[in-house]
Amino acid sequence: MALLVSQSDPSSTLQLSQRAPLLLSTATPASHFFPLTLLEKPETPATWTDYERLFQACLRAGDDKSAHLCLERLTTRFGASDSRVMGLRGMYQEAIATSTEDLERVLRSYEKILRADPMNVPILKRRIAIKKSLARPQEAISALVEFLESNATDAEAWCEVADLYHSQGMNAQALFSIEEALLIAPNAWNLHARMGELEYSSVAAGTESAQATQKLLADAVRRFSRSIELCDGYLRGYYGLKIASHRLLENLDTSTSSTLSDIPPRNVISQLHDLAVKKLEHIIDTRSTQIVHSDSARAELIAAQELLDRSR
Repeated sequence: MALLVSQSDPSSTLQLSQRAPLLLSTATPASHFFPLTLLEKPETPATWTDYERLFQACLRAGDDKSAHLCLERLTTRFGASDSRVMGLRGMYQEAIATSTEDLERVLRSYEKILRADPMNVPILKRRIAIKKSLARPQEAISALVEFLESNATDAEAWCEVADLYHSQGMNAQALFSIEEALLIAPNAWNLHARMGELEYSSVAAGTESAQATQKLLADAVRRFSRSIELCDGYLRGYYGLKIASHRLLENLDTSTSSTLSDIPPRNVISQLHDLAVKKLEHIIDTRSTQIVHSDSARAELIAAQELLDRSR
């Protein structure tokens, strides 16, 4: 049962979930009570990774019955006390919750588990997720900060707390969090682009001085440039480079002079802007002719086309 699905693409998730009844009716996991591997193809780690992916796809598609069947098979294989299975069961309970009271009940169960096992990472992460679901961003931030104190190399957690900080208008803390993630994954082009987006949004807030604005825009240009250096053809990176370089050029035009030594020369910024426009046009022309696009990829192409249309 080899399953390939993008976690962020709703269409592929739906397609996989629709196959769940057939997959679950034909796939029989090994039992603890009889050596079925003597008669059947031995299980592999990928087998159970596939069950987990199928479980998550079914939850996202609203197929609670198939999701529960996946969960039961994982529980039979690894045991109800396995921390990862506990996290998946919590995810299932959150998904079938129909009220705030139900979510509060699940949260209390997490707190009970953590009192017995404070280092249960899957449950720690579910507790953070449920606080976000309950619209308690400050509590979620506190829970993430607590989590990161003992799991400082979790880049995903740093990115999550960065998004929460940003949602609360705490851009300085968000930038710091992405910097921490980049220390863990320095070649992650999406993190460089995210850093550029946060720097650009700090300028868009309109609360920075002229000098700070120039520095933030120059840093954003560098971050977006680095993202596309690491991943040529990265639409999000070129999109960010286009808007950041354009904004920096406008800022330099209205400023009497720049006192910052680390601002790139105007001609360099202009060349980067032109490069971004050219690359965006090429990406749109190339990918628009392809037959299959995920929903997110299609949305990115539309946004890029609208950006270019506004610039003409």
